[in-house]
Amino acid sequence: MKEIEEILYSEEVVMQKCRELGERITADYEGELLVVGILKGAVPFMAELIKRIDLPIIIDFMDVSSYEGTTTSGEVRILKDLEFRVEGRDVLIVEDIIDTGLTLSYLTEVLKKRGAKSIEICSLLTKPKRRKVFVDTKYVGFEVDDKFVVGYGMDYNEKYRNLPFVGILSEEVYK
Repeated sequence: MKEIEEILYSEEVVMQKCRELGERITADYEGELLVVGILKGAVPFMAELIKRIDLPIIIDFMDVSSYEGTTTSGEVRILKDLEFRVEGRDVLIVEDIIDTGLTLSYLTEVLKKRGAKSIEICSLLTKPKRRKVFVDTKYVGFEVDDKFVVGYGMDYNEKYRNLPFVGILSEEVYK
């Protein structure tokens, strides 16, 4: 695929990381866990991850936006809220990538105010060089440089989410 400059993580590598993260999450919790996927990007990663968590889980989704095109607006908006109450529950937020940290910082505060017993974050990727606010992330798959990555849920203009790997998108596509 000519639009992909480089494959960073193959499907096999991502699946192995999901197994490792699932084992860690299983070891860290007792009882029921509310797993909250952030739409749309987290869906492929979350689908693989939850198969590896050996606990009773409830899944739910939120859709939030802080991006316009390829840049963040800095303002986080909830487009779809949770169906389940978080009060008194252990909550695991699942995200595809942590970039500026603004979205997850905002969501963590919202869920704390709603009375969650505990809140942890699991992200397939993190880009620490882009961070604007600190986000305490307990479970991270991979740390990546400041490159435009797609695949395994991550997109550019809604394309490339279905790639079974994580790759760097060629600048020619988005510049």
